[in-house]
Amino acid sequence: MNEMSKRQKADDFDQGLLDLFDGYVHGIIERREFLEKAAKYAVGGMTAGMLLDALSPNYAMANQVEEMDSRIKGENITYPSPNGHGTVKGYLVRPAGGGTRGGVVVVHENRGLNPYIADVARRVAVAGFTALAPDGLTPLGGYPGTDEEGREMQKTLDKGKLLNDFIAAHDHLAADGSSNGKIGVVGFCYGGGVANSMAVRLPGLAAAVPFYGSQPNTEDVKNINAALLIHNASLDSRILAGAAAYEEALTAHNKEFESHIYEGANHGFHNDTTPRYDAAHAALAWQRTVDFFKAKLA
Repeated sequence: MNEMSKRQKADDFDQGLLDLFDGYVHGIIERREFLEKAAKYAVGGMTAGMLLDALSPNYAMANQVEEMDSRIKGENITYPSPNGHGTVKGYLVRPAGGGTRGGVVVVHENRGLNPYIADVARRVAVAGFTALAPDGLTPLGGYPGTDEEGREMQKTLDKGKLLNDFIAAHDHLAADGSSNGKIGVVGFCYGGGVANSMAVRLPGLAAAVPFYGSQPNTEDVKNINAALLIHNASLDSRILAGAAAYEEALTAHNKEFESHIYEGANHGFHNDTTPRYDAAHAALAWQRTVDFFKAKLA
């Protein structure tokens, strides 16, 4: 286990270093450039490589809900995606009890279905919904076990087909025998952008919750029918650059939305496996998300 990641928080790092890391994990700069620029932050016996390791996910800390938790039933499935990559593997998690309920597509970041996102799917099921977390890397063999390799793999996929794979997850949930017909989506980082895009593309989508996701083109906002709950971080300048225009367009088109900016938080603040995790803001954002889904998917 990475003891440094276990101990440290975002406040233990210079914001300039956190911004560099954000650029690296989103493909704005390459690994070599990150290491070169991070060197100036390496003090007290640290190296740039050690800083990269400290900022990277430690999935030993991923599980808030264990796979065998008695409140849920999880299984790995394959569902059809005729307009995407043909078939997609996913992690389907249901509450242990019977009855019909709303469904939630859980969309991963830019690296495939990693342990953090799988745990989020279990949290959704604990909250009372059927969750489906697709693995967008299915056509390349699935999540490879490391985020770094997963990011490189996801870069190579056809973006339109990949989006259609997540849209197909919505259709699969809607047809599920336990579905009450109301489907939502929650996504993180890249997945937040997918949540926004699904709201544009799917007139029957009931609710969308983008966590620090890129915004759709403002001219497409008129197509949104879903209610939106938008979570952003005050230190996430990259995503905030498009936030105001998006919300202005939502308002202009009389769309239902609620938006929150979490003060002092960084991009990725909900991910509890990295130092960018902000426990208080993550808990608040998640409670708002659960309450929102309970209101919109009932």
